[in-house]
Amino acid sequence: MPFIQTPIPNLLVFEPKIFEDSRGYFFESYNLQTFNAAGIEVNFVQDNQSSSQYGVIRGLHYQLEPYAQVKLIRVLTGSILDIAVDIRIGSPSFGKCFSIELSAENKKQLFIPAGFAHGFSVLSERAEVFYKCDSFYRKDSEAGILYNDPSLNIDWKIPIGKEIISEKDLGLPPFVECKNNFSYAP
Repeated sequence: MPFIQTPIPNLLVFEPKIFEDSRGYFFESYNLQTFNAAGIEVNFVQDNQSSSQYGVIRGLHYQLEPYAQVKLIRVLTGSILDIAVDIRIGSPSFGKCFSIELSAENKKQLFIPAGFAHGFSVLSERAEVFYKCDSFYRKDSEAGILYNDPSLNIDWKIPIGKEIISEKDLGLPPFVECKNNFSYAP
């Protein structure tokens, strides 16, 4: 199967099969049957795409229940360090972070279930990030965690002073004060 279980329950890395020849390459970035065969039944309803320069850190973002979003993240150009933080109360990995480099070159994707905060930093000169969501964006449901919360100790792989962060993200609360209505269900 093209799915690799991370150390955090339900957080998966998707490595599609790449077909390469002298013309270039082809792969299925998403196939409903492949996901269903792995026990992942999700109805994606929204696609998002962003372009960012080196040093940009976006996150850590999520939407609260009942509008939480399952996400499938991939990179179209460049490379990012993708971060997922388990915020499901009762999870054996509550408060734990997972990071992975996603790039246009490695074509890996990260499947993030509901109950995770998500963010990324741009490691290349520019990066285009594309992700699928299973729930529509709702401003009244958005929440987040401060990117540099010391209790999470995330290494974004961007030197101090080179970070580019929005005012909105700089105003997010620390992990211990974040809004959270998620619970873990094994």
